[in-house]
Amino acid sequence: MPISGYGWEIHFLRDDTHSRHSDGKVRTVGRYQIYHDGVPASGSDMNGMFAETRGPGDNSTVGNNRRIEEGIYTLRTQGGTKYKTHDYTSSASSSAIPRPGIELRGCAPRTEILIHPGRGYLSSIGCINLCTNLPDASEPITYKSSRRRVISMLDDLSQFLGSSFPDDNERPVPNALVVIDGEP
Repeated sequence: MPISGYGWEIHFLRDDTHSRHSDGKVRTVGRYQIYHDGVPASGSDMNGMFAETRGPGDNSTVGNNRRIEEGIYTLRTQGGTKYKTHDYTSSASSSAIPRPGIELRGCAPRTEILIHPGRGYLSSIGCINLCTNLPDASEPITYKSSRRRVISMLDDLSQFLGSSFPDDNERPVPNALVVIDGEP
């Protein structure tokens, strides 16, 4: 599924699954790239790897413990108790809340599907955790670098959109898309 080439886009390309033998946990992994009007954004945090829960993608049932379906999604600033787009904690501790994050829209009936920092093997059911490198199932997600990547993504989105980026939580984000490809 190609990006549109317009506005701010983050493209997630799923390419593998990891299964941890010690406890049977499964995660989906792949690569992401941020684009500005179809041009790859520069900077080390504008691309990398990501992790999400097992497949196949399924948006039809709330609480199904599956990743979301391939597709194109819009964004909304998040204002929950655990994750926020604005006013998240300045603490780099993985236990400090609220952590940085942003919500995908268009996943109905599922809600609260977020891009947010991960830690350990996987920190989400349905959500997407940005990270540096996950070569195999034994590699954990490092919270500090995952948090940095999410904050870099939010800062980049805000800078790209300028005054059209919402200045409050729980608001639609204009001119921004999430493209998710692959069903490994």
